[in-house]
Amino acid sequence: MRFLSIFISAILFMSVSFSFAADETSPVTLIGEQTQGSLIVGQVSPDAEVYLDDVPLKVAENGVIVFGFGRDAEQDHMLKVIKSNGEAHLEAIKLIKRDYKIQRVNGISKKIMNPNKKNQERSRSDAALVGAARKTDSTRQDFMAGFIQPVDGPVTGVYGSQRFYNGEPKRPHFGVDYAAPVGTPVIAPAPGVVTLVHDDMFYSGGTLLVDHGYGVSSTFIHLSKILVEEGQEIKQGDIIAEVGKSGRATGAHLDWRINWYNVRLDPELVMKAMPSQVVLNK
Repeated sequence: MRFLSIFISAILFMSVSFSFAADETSPVTLIGEQTQGSLIVGQVSPDAEVYLDDVPLKVAENGVIVFGFGRDAEQDHMLKVIKSNGEAHLEAIKLIKRDYKIQRVNGISKKIMNPNKKNQERSRSDAALVGAARKTDSTRQDFMAGFIQPVDGPVTGVYGSQRFYNGEPKRPHFGVDYAAPVGTPVIAPAPGVVTLVHDDMFYSGGTLLVDHGYGVSSTFIHLSKILVEEGQEIKQGDIIAEVGKSGRATGAHLDWRINWYNVRLDPELVMKAMPSQVVLNK
């Protein structure tokens, strides 16, 4: 526990505050790498209307907006900001196309590769619970605190990688994996509210979801123990769970995922874009 305390303190003290850079020539300022899998945070006038590819975005009372792009998102997008006087500003977004790693995992049992009807139904039920939690549409701005690494361990799996199990291609991996022994504490990478606690989902085992506001959420899976309850508010750095190898894991590790509603984002990019407290323009 002493090492964990030092680990958390080091991360928190390394945080460096930054602010949205003022640009009088544009009604919108954006933070975040413009690439596939990225989270973008911006600031506009609180009375502005904002559309991403003609889909309206929520504008917070302080003018904050947030949106994200998935693993295989198209490269060209358009952000439209309409001022209170009706003047429209178009901001082109050109995403950088990414190359993803290929991972091959052999020796997976047929039972895992081809679950029976009962387990398929259980998996669909699990997915519905997770999907409902990710639809949480709160006005919290906990994501503005920035994100830190949730467990002390080496990265063994990366976002976007295509996995082949026993030579058969499966869905891409949408999280980042940290190898660590069973029982290793998992800390909250950002503040938020717990929206889902489940001890034993078919694929993900011990599963925990946390809402960070405006559709941004974290998912932690394969946990051996969950130390928080649904509805509980948590702070960045709080111990919320313990690493495990539950569900259909091949070894002890934490799989951490970040979503913007149903859009799956790259946690490593999010930590890079949002490393610490973001200070709004006054």
